[in-house]
Amino acid sequence: MPQEKRRPKRPARPKSESVDARPGLKARQVAARLLGAVIEGRTSLDGMTDPVGGHPHFRGLDSRDQALVKAILQAALRFRGSIEAEIAARIARPLPPNASALRHILHVGAAQILCLDVPDSAAVDLAVAMCAADPRTARFDKLANAVLRRIAREAERLPNEAADPRRDCPDWLWSRLEEQCGADRAARIATAHRRKAPIDLTVKSDAELWAERLGGRAIGPATVRLERVDGPVAELPGYEEGAWWVQDVAASLPARLLGDVNGRRVADLCAAPGGKTAELCAGGGIVTALDQSSSRMKRLKANLERLNLSAETLTASLKDYRPDEPFDAVLLDAPCSSTGTIRRHPDVAYTKDEAEIEKLAALQARMLRAAADLVAPGGRLVFANCSIDRAEGEDVVAAFLADRDDFVLDPVTPDELPGFAFAVTQEGFLRTTPEMLEGDLDPAGGLDGFFAARFRRR
Repeated sequence: MPQEKRRPKRPARPKSESVDARPGLKARQVAARLLGAVIEGRTSLDGMTDPVGGHPHFRGLDSRDQALVKAILQAALRFRGSIEAEIAARIARPLPPNASALRHILHVGAAQILCLDVPDSAAVDLAVAMCAADPRTARFDKLANAVLRRIAREAERLPNEAADPRRDCPDWLWSRLEEQCGADRAARIATAHRRKAPIDLTVKSDAELWAERLGGRAIGPATVRLERVDGPVAELPGYEEGAWWVQDVAASLPARLLGDVNGRRVADLCAAPGGKTAELCAGGGIVTALDQSSSRMKRLKANLERLNLSAETLTASLKDYRPDEPFDAVLLDAPCSSTGTIRRHPDVAYTKDEAEIEKLAALQARMLRAAADLVAPGGRLVFANCSIDRAEGEDVVAAFLADRDDFVLDPVTPDELPGFAFAVTQEGFLRTTPEMLEGDLDPAGGLDGFFAARFRRR
């Protein structure tokens, strides 16, 4: 009998046509790559996802995929402990230490299943494709498929308010929170870290009017809070005419501690991106804005131009700055660990640690001494940062007062901050933490953690 004629084998498609060309795969690969950079390289997520100067693979995505990558990473970091627990519960043996690439793929897949409005099938299938496309993980594609399908069937979606908040708080951070705030308050702060932060706008005038126009609610005399924004913020009413700027309500408080700045010479140090500079300019101050980053100073100038506000802008280091005459008031919003902003920047919990906090506290002490030299006799100095750690706040203040007998503490009083009296401590400091302003688990509650102390030069 004649043999059956065999069909010629179809030549294998190039990898770029078979795997890498799958819709949505590139975005997930970028998400896994950036997650690894955060966890292993302790690299700032903001820097990597900047549309202009960010990671080249991220910049190579279209705007829709960039937004997806950001959403995946926010969820994967905000709920990292919970996601790890769900994965571990469905693997017979722990992943080996050198399986970091596989772990990142699993976290990216699980974050989509548990936190985002992405079809489970797409999240699973693309995670399997990611494994197959990477020689380091190709042999684990079946494991990834099984684990993620079980998570899709069995796990509760996140956030789970009943879950122990410590699960999603790294050990180093939890130990400091518990030591400084007590276990109950530490748990409330860790719970707040798992909630997405709202968008706050500082308005030039009439917060109630702008709250009505924008569909938000007024918080205090100059802030409008938006629970959600559909589309770019720049397309909201009032943006083009410079009626407001984006700024968490807590970040707007330190500038108010300088009091009435109308007609007074004011220095805003470490000024970029310019929210506090704008407040001081809007208050009538004759403002000098200083920042050592030329790229950040460009952003500050652009913001002031949009807001129709003007200030002298200088790109220079504080340690080298020597003005012709001292200032009536100086605001130093110093570089810090940013642990007060974990709601917005969950990578901070994994890129910072105790050693970094001590290093930054030492830098703040040096900068505070330099800032003090710029204050005229009788003038005010406000030291602030967005850390919730005492080492970067109260401890820096105590060391400064012990070192400089030409300055005295000028305590903040509750009546100076209408609506925020709860944030004034017994010592007269401003101290906000993320669980404040929370009511009935309001998803649009909370505020960033901030510290500020005010001094007067003798």
